[in-house]
Amino acid sequence: MKYIAIDLGLKRIGMAYSAYKNIVTPLPAVIRKNRNQASAEVKKIIQEWEADAVIIGIPLGGSSEDEMRRRVEHFMNLIDFEGEIFYQDEAGSSLEAENMMKGEMKYIRDGRIDSISAMIILQRYLAKKILT
Repeated sequence: MKYIAIDLGLKRIGMAYSAYKNIVTPLPAVIRKNRNQASAEVKKIIQEWEADAVIIGIPLGGSSEDEMRRRVEHFMNLIDFEGEIFYQDEAGSSLEAENMMKGEMKYIRDGRIDSISAMIILQRYLAKKILT
């Protein structure tokens, strides 16, 4: 199974990939100019990596969960992805990514933090999948 993880943001969309149970690779982030451009770029990446499933980070159980789920569903409709879509709790993933990049914070605007956050989201999903 090939997975693409998405950390959906208003300015950048972090992305990561895995075709193995324990190896996750961050991909270059998509810099979001508008919804149509961003969805077209994400769709292209999903197709290039031949993903079977997309894992999307959302804040599960928080007050913003319903709003984020609605936004994510709308974005995924624009992509028209026919594979499986799974939601994974993204709580703390950005902070964890920032801690991993300590001393490299000048790169925060180029999307590396966002893609590392997507990597963390996918690692969490895969770890949960292995345990169940």
